[in-house]
Amino acid sequence: MLEIRGLDVRYGEAHALWDVDLEVGDGEVVCIVGSNGAGKTTLVQAIAGMLPIAGGTVRIGGADVAGQPAHVVCRAGVAIVPEGRRIFPGLTVGDNLDLGAYRREARGFHAESLDRVRTLFPRLAERRRQLAGSLSGGEQQMLAIGRALMARPRLLLMDEPSLGLAPVIVDEVFDVIDTINRAGMSVLLVEQNVERALEISHRGYLLSEGRIGLEGPAADLLANDELRQAMLGIN
Repeated sequence: MLEIRGLDVRYGEAHALWDVDLEVGDGEVVCIVGSNGAGKTTLVQAIAGMLPIAGGTVRIGGADVAGQPAHVVCRAGVAIVPEGRRIFPGLTVGDNLDLGAYRREARGFHAESLDRVRTLFPRLAERRRQLAGSLSGGEQQMLAIGRALMARPRLLLMDEPSLGLAPVIVDEVFDVIDTINRAGMSVLLVEQNVERALEISHRGYLLSEGRIGLEGPAADLLANDELRQAMLGIN
């Protein structure tokens, strides 16, 4: 599904990502963990075509989209749930969801996609005429996920979906990620809640100062002393 080789990203003279290799297979959840400033959001934005790439390849289903603009990456089957949600607060819940189905390949499946989103998030159906900016933080995160699903992606990029949410809402968000994946969708999950992310992932990568430090099956990473010390403070 996703294959990255030798990815380099720079901010001017500053190197943000060095020679990153990463894969997400069909039907996999793969998580990226790392401390603040490790380059996790930069990686997601580079994959999504939101940042220029200095070098390397980004293949989606075999097609190299490295350096292509975001709308081209979207047409290749990628949708993003960005850090901070970035919904349109002045539009209704329904309008936000409709915008998710804007791409041509998704428009013909609008009703089917909307039913799916409403099944996953019944509260969005209840609040469809409500302004998105009046929703709670958890509801806004549900809306951001639902909007991305309306695009009918093959690969879902999720950047810190649990950030700032109450524990009970965090549980709900991770349950939804698991449900989406069990239905066949590939997910690349960037998350600081290391234990929860690894619990629902097949594989994981530790990103440290712009480089991949560790990688492997999620269960192995969760038991890895280096990762536990770096991310969880456990000896």
